[in-house]
Amino acid sequence: MIKSMTGFGRCELSDDYHKITVELKSVNHRYFDVNIKMPRKLNFFESAIRTLLKDYIQRGKVDVFIACEDLSQRDVQVRYNRAIAGEYLGYLREMAADFELEDDIRVSTLSRYPEVFSMEEAGIDENEIWQLLEEALKNALDQFVSSRTAEGEKLKTDLTAKLNHMLVNVDRVEARAPELLEEYRKKLETKVAELLEDTQIEESRLSAEIVLYADKICTDEETVRLRAHIHSMLDTLESDEGIGRKLDFIAQEMNRESNTILSKANDLETSNLAIELKTEIEKVREQIQNIE
Repeated sequence: MIKSMTGFGRCELSDDYHKITVELKSVNHRYFDVNIKMPRKLNFFESAIRTLLKDYIQRGKVDVFIACEDLSQRDVQVRYNRAIAGEYLGYLREMAADFELEDDIRVSTLSRYPEVFSMEEAGIDENEIWQLLEEALKNALDQFVSSRTAEGEKLKTDLTAKLNHMLVNVDRVEARAPELLEEYRKKLETKVAELLEDTQIEESRLSAEIVLYADKICTDEETVRLRAHIHSMLDTLESDEGIGRKLDFIAQEMNRESNTILSKANDLETSNLAIELKTEIEKVREQIQNIE
């Protein structure tokens, strides 16, 4: 089952102590490129998060947003710095003595000075928070993969229709070839008859000329290879693995064959068919850029 590289997933989970929200979104990219935004206190888990993502995603530019809310308010605690408070107190008393001021220092006054009280983040239980984070990530990733798969099925349907239409045009190019030879033969006979008037035309000379013309406009090899590439792409679309790179390679080969057909085209109908083939191939290549 093919997957698009465009996807979205979200999950929010909480326990008695934390609420974790995970969001993932992705767009096209040649490789797997992930950008994780999360609170600094969760940076310890970055390696484990990347490893988990690789189990679900092969290609695409993926943005991961993680929010963590402490429900128990355990993440911050007040710290009293006795040494700093002592220094402030000593200097205040020294000032009072130097300038003969009243020593009116109170606890409430001293507590307002910088660094006497400070806020510190409390340590976190890594195992506890990872269990919740991992579950939220997996749930979001399941939703993310489902959205990619649903979009991939739409791409597959569209690509299959385009490829089947291309097969019809390949058949039309092949059917046109003998018609071209017959038309050329009639034109040649008419032209030679006009030049030679009543002189009899040598059949062998006429046949030789037609053979040369047929060799010049022959696209049998190109249409056979193009048809094979189209069937190969249709078969590849049934694969369950990441197929984006392989499809892109096949599309390049298809484009090469259509270019040759167009260069050999010697009539308007074949030229139009070749141009239509090139147009469809380009549309296919654009769609393939969305496939993982």
